[in-house]
Amino acid sequence: MPHVFCSAMKTKTEKEKMLAGELYDALDPELARERERCRNLCKSFNDSRESEVEERRRLVDALLGYPNDAWIQPPFYCDYGYNIKLGSKVFFNFNCVVLDVMPVTIGSNVLFGPAVQIYTATHPLSAMERRTWLESAKPVTIGSDVWVGGGAIICPGVTIGDRTVIGAGSVVTKSIPADVVAAGNPCRVIRSLTEQLE
Repeated sequence: MPHVFCSAMKTKTEKEKMLAGELYDALDPELARERERCRNLCKSFNDSRESEVEERRRLVDALLGYPNDAWIQPPFYCDYGYNIKLGSKVFFNFNCVVLDVMPVTIGSNVLFGPAVQIYTATHPLSAMERRTWLESAKPVTIGSDVWVGGGAIICPGVTIGDRTVIGAGSVVTKSIPADVVAAGNPCRVIRSLTEQLE
């Protein structure tokens, strides 16, 4: 009996693979166009003047794809923009980078110091696999009322709990709970903030 292939079976697009956390081809034309759009919006935002408040607001809304009240100091860089989900009153200081290949979800009243970097993008550990130029990603989640000190790097797959403080220059490779101060490379909990409140 001959094999019958279901015509309803559909191969995933590279964007669908990317958003599912699977290996995908970042050089895919659709993704390249979306990154170019994002780069152009970032450039316009970064070139804008402090006095152009309404234009900056319009550019940030266009970059993220929804109206928001984020306060972002240029320069600011991201891959797609539409994968950044912000609560209210989020502040990014100068020179922050968000590689939003997968969702970066940030709560309300979150402060990012200068040059904070948030990465969702990752690559295979095997050198042979890396030669294929395929990559993948893991989402990042940051709770509300978090303060991330300048120069901190938040790695793929990390969750940071509400009200936590991440020390400047930290490299956050694993998830950090709520209500703590954490710092270092790799970042680790230094003390609890709940003890100070009791």
